[in-house]
Amino acid sequence: MRRREFIALLGGAATSPLTARAQQPSGMQRIGVLINLAADDPESAARITAFAQGLEEFGWTVGRNVRIDYRWAGGDTRRFQKYAEELVALAPNILVATATPGVLALQEATNTVPIVFVGVTDPVGAGLVNSLAHPGGNTTGFTPFEFGIGVKWLELLKQIRPDLTRVAIIREAAGAGLGQFAAIQAVAPSLGVAITPIDARDPAEIERALKMFAHTSNGGVIVTSSPLTGVHRDLIIALAAQYRLPAVYPFRYHAAAGGLISYGPDLLDEYRSAAGYVHRILNGEKPADLPVQAPTKYKLVVNLKTAKNLGLTIPPDVLAVAEEVIE
Repeated sequence: MRRREFIALLGGAATSPLTARAQQPSGMQRIGVLINLAADDPESAARITAFAQGLEEFGWTVGRNVRIDYRWAGGDTRRFQKYAEELVALAPNILVATATPGVLALQEATNTVPIVFVGVTDPVGAGLVNSLAHPGGNTTGFTPFEFGIGVKWLELLKQIRPDLTRVAIIREAAGAGLGQFAAIQAVAPSLGVAITPIDARDPAEIERALKMFAHTSNGGVIVTSSPLTGVHRDLIIALAAQYRLPAVYPFRYHAAAGGLISYGPDLLDEYRSAAGYVHRILNGEKPADLPVQAPTKYKLVVNLKTAKNLGLTIPPDVLAVAEEVIE
């Protein structure tokens, strides 16, 4: 979907029966949204559509009683500060941001405008909120998973390839990927696996590191959740296929794009839920009083086509618990 097409979709949505039953807001409100992906990324279209649908359920229709201003960082951390300042200068009633760098940039730009975040793995450790239960300040939102999920990623990789002895962890050098890396590193010796960190600073570095890693056999890859691993996902998936490395990813869109297996939450659900927090805050509630929420369910997705191309047979016990199998 092209950018102008999905922006048009946001402006032209019809009011649903559920919208009619929701508390009807009054007056035009302004929302600023800062997203870590590029504007033409298909995942961006899915996210802002989910957010708009969530708003519709609470009676907010773009062009009628709400205006949404979007900014797209495209994985370039230098853009976060610039776009955060731009959004705050538009005098929004509320701000929404994806990923830690975006939230930090908005917090630097304002300490009064409410901020709702999505996709922040460690909001307490990053200093975004005081605690999950009592965020304090002007910020709250939704966290996709705890660091311990990294252990599950490693266990899945070992199930898929029992002879696995080496795992490359693609992470962001500072941020959520670091915490997930620490969790994986702690359990790796008990599974007989040696860990190699790969920092996702730029595409060339990822390519060099994976090429070097692939020179030795019995290897696999874990891709942690971070803004940069999301932006460079097509490259990472292509390299894993090229070097015949089984890989585990954090979100479904990785498996849908050709990744072998993904295990994590549905980020689109977080965007729909974020719309609910936006509604509550626009109706008078304070971010400080709204707890940071975590998903109650993770989804396992297996791409059998990719498994076949890698010469792997997915164990029946893994397939039995998969929520989705891509053939």
